[in-house]
Amino acid sequence: MPDATPLAALQARDLVLEGGTGAPFSAAFAPGLSLLLDAEGEIKTRLLAVLAGAAAPHRGAVHWRGQPLPAALATDAALCFWRDPRAPWPEVSPRQWARQLAGRYPSWDETAWQTHADGLRLAEHLDKEMFRISTGGKRKVLLAAALASGAPLTLIDEPEAALDWPSIRYLREALAPVAATDRVVVVGNYEDIDGVAWRQVIRL
Repeated sequence: MPDATPLAALQARDLVLEGGTGAPFSAAFAPGLSLLLDAEGEIKTRLLAVLAGAAAPHRGAVHWRGQPLPAALATDAALCFWRDPRAPWPEVSPRQWARQLAGRYPSWDETAWQTHADGLRLAEHLDKEMFRISTGGKRKVLLAAALASGAPLTLIDEPEAALDWPSIRYLREALAPVAATDRVVVVGNYEDIDGVAWRQVIRL
């Protein structure tokens, strides 16, 4: 596992997930793009939830810039963007959901949201209720929102699942500018994602 460095904004220390199985997980995440590679797909989603502060570990701790993550989130609820793509969606349209997120995230970029929605071919779906949109369409909504949120800590699970090839190509290109920002973006996937400038790849 990577050692903690002065550049690391997010640090996971001796994490054991609920159930208490597996070796403790420790890693340091500096600004840029990190990939959690979980070939078996057994723990990445649960680990992302813990790194987002949405779930508590069985043991260990997560820190954001030296502060326990729960305390950091209590001070700044807009610190993190995370949503399990398998969770039930609210009965709103993508456009309505984006308006809600714009009110939550001070760094929300409306222009970026529209650009990503267009790039992911969501234009015809923006005013449909979520339950009328396909699984791939919902994934695209989530990806466009994650990228546009501007959240300092952004976590994304299986970004290419159920996407068509043009959308996959667009996503890989859209991730590139994030690598040069001070955002910490952690992606979980079951296989490597080509064409992305990962700062680090961690095999689980």
